[in-house]
Order: sequence, then C-alpha cells, then structure tokens
Amino acid sequence: MANLSPSPSFSFSLATPKRYGPRLGNIIFRRPGLSSSSEPSQAQLEIKTPGILATTSRGVIPHLSRDHQRRTGAIRWVNVPFETFLEHNPPVPTLQPGANPLHTFLGFLPGRQVVSLSARDPYDGREMPPNGKDHVSVYSLRGVRKLSPNDWRSHVLGCQPDVVFSLSDTPFTDPPYSQKRLTKSIERSATWLANLLRPIDTGIRLNVLVHMAGGTSIPARKAFAESLLEKLYGPEAEAVKPFATLDEGVLGYSFDLLPLRQSLEAQDRKTAILFPPPDNTDFATRTEQIVPLLKASLASTPEDKVRLVNSAESPHEILKYISDVGVDLFDAHWAQRAADVGVALDFEFPIRQNVIEGDKKKDVGNNLYDERYALDFGTFASCFRGTLPSSSSADQDTRPICPCAACSPIAPSAKIYHGADTPSFSLEPSTSDSEIAYRPPYTRAYVHHLLHTHEMSAHALLVMHNLEVLDAFFAGIRAVLADNPEKWDKEVERFERTYDGSMLVCVQARVRWREVDLARGKGRLAREKTKQEEMEGAADSSTMA
Repeated sequence: MANLSPSPSFSFSLATPKRYGPRLGNIIFRRPGLSSSSEPSQAQLEIKTPGILATTSRGVIPHLSRDHQRRTGAIRWVNVPFETFLEHNPPVPTLQPGANPLHTFLGFLPGRQVVSLSARDPYDGREMPPNGKDHVSVYSLRGVRKLSPNDWRSHVLGCQPDVVFSLSDTPFTDPPYSQKRLTKSIERSATWLANLLRPIDTGIRLNVLVHMAGGTSIPARKAFAESLLEKLYGPEAEAVKPFATLDEGVLGYSFDLLPLRQSLEAQDRKTAILFPPPDNTDFATRTEQIVPLLKASLASTPEDKVRLVNSAESPHEILKYISDVGVDLFDAHWAQRAADVGVALDFEFPIRQNVIEGDKKKDVGNNLYDERYALDFGTFASCFRGTLPSSSSADQDTRPICPCAACSPIAPSAKIYHGADTPSFSLEPSTSDSEIAYRPPYTRAYVHHLLHTHEMSAHALLVMHNLEVLDAFFAGIRAVLADNPEKWDKEVERFERTYDGSMLVCVQARVRWREVDLARGKGRLAREKTKQEEMEGAADSSTMA
C-alpha cells in the first residue's frame, strides 16, 4: 500500500439548484498542508461554475512550459489521461515520493491547480480492441494495453490525484451495439466503480467522478443511473462500506461526447443505406440529438452533484448544454486544439456591441495563418485589449483586458522555478500589480510570421490567449446568471446570431496548417533539391561560356 497523504476535501454548492437548466455553483477544494510556522493548515482552491478544465498530453498542457502555465490564470483544473504512461510497469508517475506526488511530478502547484486522473483520453476516438470482463483497452506509447480495475485502483493510490474518473466500459468498436452488449457495458461500469470505492486502510476517501454509461440508448442510460441509486445488501454493501449506494461514493457525473457522436454518425450511415442521406449534420443538429441522452442519465440522480462534459467542440455547444442540461464543467480541448492550428479566439459573452440584423456572422477566432494578417498589427482579439495601451486612443478603449502573456506580456521579475524547489503553496505572484512592468501586446502579424517560420512560441502564445478568452467567456456566463438571469435566453440568442456556429474558421485553419507543415517537411527538401539543380545548371552554363 502506498504511503498516502490526506486527500483534499471536496465540496460543491449550488446557488441555483435545479435538475435542468443554467446553474451557478462553487467548488471548494481544501488541501491539507503546512504553513510557514509548521502548524497544520489548508490551502483552499475555489472553482466557480460553469467553468473549465484544461487538458493535457502525457501530463503536460501542450505547448506550455511550467512558467507559461503558471502565468495563465485560467488554468485551475487539469486532467491527465493516464494511458500514455502505461508503457512502463510500474508507470513512472506512481514512483514519485512525498505528498502530492502527481503535482510534483508534472510541475503543477498544489495551491493553484486541481489535478484529476482519467484512464483514457476523452478525445481519443480511435477504434480499440473490445474491453473484457476484467479489463479496459487503452493506448500507451507502445501500443494497446489492458488495464484492469485492480491495476487502476493501484495506480490511483500511487499517484494520489485530487479527483479520479472511474473506469467505464465504453465500446470503441463499430456500432450499433446489441442489447446484450449494452447490458454488459452498464454492469461492468457499475462493478468497476464499486471496486474503486472499496475502503482504503488509512480511511482516506477518493474523490470520484463516474462516467455515465449507456451509449446512445436512453433506456440503457436510465438503467445505469438507477443502478447507482439502488441500495446495496450483503457482500456488495460490505465491499463499499460505509456507502449504502454507489451514488453516495461519487462527487459527480461525467459525460464523454466523442463516443456518442461516433455512434450517432454510424447510425446515420446505416440509415443512409435505406434512405437518401441527409444534409451534412452540423453542430447544432448533433447537439440536439445528444441533449436527451444526457438528460436521461440525470433524470433520477441528485441535483447537487457536479456535472462535467468532455469534448464539446464550440461555444455554441457549451451554451446549449448549460441551457438545456445544466452542465457545470467543460474541458477546454477544442480551444487548445484551435491554438494548434493557428486560431486566436475572439468572442465574448454577453455581447457588448449592438448586433445588426442581416450582418454576416463573425468567426469565433482569427486564422493567423491567413495572409491577410501579414501586416495586421492589431492585438489577437478585437473583443479584448492588452494591459499596456497600444495606441494613443487607448484611454477611450473600453474593451476588457485580456491578461494572457500575448496580450499583456511581462518580463519575469523573479526566479523561474522548473524543479522540485518550486514553492508548493505560492498563491500570489512575487510582485504586486503596481510593480509589474507590462509590455506592448504581441500582434497578429508577429504570430503570423512565427507560424510560417515554424516557431514553437507561436502556439504557446495562442494556447495562453485561447484559455484566457474561454475563461472570460465563462466569467460572462456566470455574470449573466448571477445578475440578470431573466436575460439568459436573450443573450444566448444574441450570441448565436452574432457568431458562426459551424466553426468554419478552424476547418480553414487546419487546411493552412497542413500546407505550412508540408512546406517544412518534404516540401522543403524538394525546394532545396530544385535550388541545388539550378545552381549546378548555372555553374555548368558558366563553364561552357
């Protein structure tokens, strides 16, 4: 048994409790620690909902160094897919000693970030070998591995994350699935949850989120939710003591949208064999199909537990799940992925400017690969400005400030920590706001140049900016729900009228990204070969002359 540190206590309160519809909430983590006087104390982390969590690749937020991630105030909760560490046995993160081993190993600060652990990457929808009765198939760097419930429990106890996602028997083979397969899925998922909830000798309780199983079958989703609420007896009750039901042992419910989309797309293809194929299904249509599935899982569960959605793909989809379902947390993967392909997000909620009927809808971001930005010396987003004025008319600029390191860059004023000597409970910057020397914001033209010259710093700037814009988006959502809840539907409608929900800008950016990426690889070698041939041809001509 690992030498466990006391788990952080988790509390969730709702200002507007309701089964469905927009909800304002507050998550409080209290982490046991030591104060400067060596007296027992607790570092308290507060996460307001609706809110976001950042996603990681191999435990690292893509493109961000440790000082970058600490510069970004939007990073309060990060999720770590554990499957990429399973190429070694035992996995390396489980070997880290001391308190908060996962934070120490990955460089997150216990006083600033909540770290959760999931077995699989919620955005990985590749076809997998089928799960078994006693294992889940996962992808490691060296191929597919079988992860058993006992191994998962052992890894969790070794890593000691703040929050852990229970294993779920989610099929990643070609749908549709038979009734027998769905029954197995919900039974296995419940059994694996019970295994994770088994008492720990030290009396420590794990903070568990359960994935709501059942696929695209509403009856199956309802059956799984009801199985969590059934009172346990005999050996089953003894195994999860002191909980009377499985639901008592979980803090909330999570939903992975990617397998739902894949199943719905497979059903559409099957229908197309018998009937003419429908028009291309857009985000709005697919979201309308998913909403009843989420509501079916929540129809009988307690209202006062956290609801988390993974793999939403647009702000429009997020608003839909907040309005119709009452989701509290969303992952930021789509915004981080937009930075991968050169998109700087540029939208706000609520919308401050007047919306003119008939105007062309705006993109939710700027594709900085596009040549029109080559001489554009404006800030990344039109909706925000930097802390330091970038023009003489800045005094009249009423736009909110974007605090990201691209729009409000600063020079480090203290030592940058990269190792285990990092102050564990550093909650505030080492200098006051009045002592921080801000610099002019980076421009679209500058990042356009960086993208075309393959500079990694371009994506670092874009990730930090996109996370801050998304964080401001959720802050605006909370402000409307707190101050003007009666205007919620109107503000959502204005947002949908103003911004393009098809996310076409990301599709176009992905095309440009591939073109530039090709120029770096085989395209570059071809140019060098052509240049060499031209030089040799010129030399031969000179010799002949």
